Amino acid sequence: MFTGIIEAVGTLAALQPKGEDVSVRVKSGKLDLSDVKLGDSIATNGVCLTVVQLTGDGYVADLSLETLQRSSFAHYQAGQKVNLERALTPDTRLGGHLVSGHVDGVGEIVSVHQLGRAKEYWIKAPDELAKYIAEKGSITVDGISLTVNAVDGARFKLTIVPHTSAETTVLDWQTGVQVNLEVDVIARYLERLLLGDKAAQSSQSNITMEMLARNGFLR
Repeated sequence: MFTGIIEAVGTLAALQPKGEDVSVRVKSGKLDLSDVKLGDSIATNGVCLTVVQLTGDGYVADLSLETLQRSSFAHYQAGQKVNLERALTPDTRLGGHLVSGHVDGVGEIVSVHQLGRAKEYWIKAPDELAKYIAEKGSITVDGISLTVNAVDGARFKLTIVPHTSAETTVLDWQTGVQVNLEVDVIARYLERLLLGDKAAQSSQSNITMEMLARNGFLR
């Protein structure tokens, strides 16, 4: 689990396809790795990744096909800046909200406006996630715990203060940029609970892999 309070901005040093998976090497910048061990989790742009190697200036992790399908990692290249957060501990201050690091879908920045010293961002979420996004509720965007200030259908508004912009990758957000979204986990569990006995019924979905193939992640 995480809080959505970013500790450092890192850089993707390399992404290496391995069959249908991808190995990623991250330079962790100012992130303190002194207490990080193999098998620990680090949220990388909102995606919970398991450390499989420590490199001195960062770490190596594996991206599964599921992660590539669910997140914007399929579009990333070496040099991409990423938000980093180590997993929370019992004595961590919960300054954001409970974040699992399991991305629900990819949103797109549709407009950016200056609002005093802050900036206002409108993001278009996938239609299937709209029901989980509520005004003044919490949402995780590229690993950052943020408050939803307005909702219009599947679009929602964020107001980002200068400190958040300076300490995260928000300065790279421009119109058309894709971002990882994780909705409030409580909303997810509540929906499942309300299904009652119907929750035991099987459902299937067809997932296209065309985008992954275009980006060279499938061989």
